Amino acid sequence: MSLAVVSGGTRGIGLALSRRLVKLGYEVVALYRSDRAAAEASGLRTYQVDVADADAVEKVAAEIGAVSVLVNNAGVNIDRPFLDMSVEDWRTVVDTNLSGAFYLTKAFVPRMDEGTVINVGATTGMRARTNGANYCASKAGLLHLTKCLALELAPRIRVNCLIPGMTETDELVTRFRLDDPVARAQVISEIPVGRMGTVEDVADGLEFLVNGTYVTGQKLIVDGGQWMW
Repeated sequence: MSLAVVSGGTRGIGLALSRRLVKLGYEVVALYRSDRAAAEASGLRTYQVDVADADAVEKVAAEIGAVSVLVNNAGVNIDRPFLDMSVEDWRTVVDTNLSGAFYLTKAFVPRMDEGTVINVGATTGMRARTNGANYCASKAGLLHLTKCLALELAPRIRVNCLIPGMTETDELVTRFRLDDPVARAQVISEIPVGRMGTVEDVADGLEFLVNGTYVTGQKLIVDGGQWMW
């Protein structure tokens, strides 16, 4: 059975991606940073690691061994107005969201005979928002890292970027106050398909990228047509 690794793979979108890979026949190893309860509840084989720690990532990769699929999904938000954003706020987000993907790919690609790397991006990697300079910059960097790696690792390994839109997770509901019917209706009014995305919608995108053997260096935006980039 082929092995897949999903960082941030025990909660939210990451858990849905892990479970979809199981359905596709992969043995999945889900990486997590701190939520042990979620990891234990996932039913997956898990490793605790901070993806921003290059040495720790290399150690885990050596223990896991050869893989066919790597999903770089781990990410954090620390939103602040730019002038209030500390150096630590910047480093924590960029080190996790961008450097973490670099460390994981650097560690696992030499252990891949062939396969695919999927980086999970964000629409704010293409469209700026207030109070998120660190997050937006990290996701923009991740999108361009995807293209660079697709060039360098072809034809043995394909590299693509999966970009969820407004997807119904606990984190998104809290951040955009979507438990308020007025706020929810405003968001949905901007989405042509007329609903919020689900984690399964994002997993459908993952499945396409895993199976799409002639697709590399691309961004797949799963946002119900909200932005149409």
